[in-house]
Amino acid sequence: MRTIAFVTQKGGAGKSTLASSLAVTAFEAGERVFIIDLDPQKSLVKWSQTRGEADVPVEAVAPARLPNVLAALEKSGVTLCIIDTAGAETATTKAAMKVADLCIIPSRPNVFDLWASEQTRASLRELKKEFVFLLNQCPPAQQSARVDEGVKALEAMGGLISPLVAARVDYQEAARHGYGVSEINSHGPAADEMRKLWSSIKKRMARGKAAAARKVA
Repeated sequence: MRTIAFVTQKGGAGKSTLASSLAVTAFEAGERVFIIDLDPQKSLVKWSQTRGEADVPVEAVAPARLPNVLAALEKSGVTLCIIDTAGAETATTKAAMKVADLCIIPSRPNVFDLWASEQTRASLRELKKEFVFLLNQCPPAQQSARVDEGVKALEAMGGLISPLVAARVDYQEAARHGYGVSEINSHGPAADEMRKLWSSIKKRMARGKAAAARKVA
């Protein structure tokens, strides 16, 4: 089983929206997906209740139970666990960082998110955890200079995973109705972004697993 955690110190970066659509995309690609909601707001628990389906289960879990819950999920045949966290660095967020195979740091292309991303990166480096940045809620093409600045800043801090995720209505509409973007508009650009993102994440985790195996050998 692979475990992904969305983490950042800045609220509003879109962690829950990304987590829900990525979970649905991975499920459609054949993964057995489970979402753990560590955010006190329980946004993904509410999303699941709106969804009304058991295909992508969501559960709020106490941080202390994370290792045992993950072990039980793996034993039950779950292949992908996605953890959503609060928009602040807390003991709960640290617990998610510790158990994740890959931490994803979403950041909007503005200076406040970039500063917050740097702080989150420092915490992950201290824990010696694998992480990537994801540039989210990017503005339209005519404002691409701001996006370019964000790309350069995040690349300087560490790895930046592709693709860049644009600010699209489909993401908000999907979340509001308990869907993933690939369900609400399967041929739209947002759905295409999520499929490409899942492909990039799988490749990144495969490289991380191979590197860990070489260290053991």
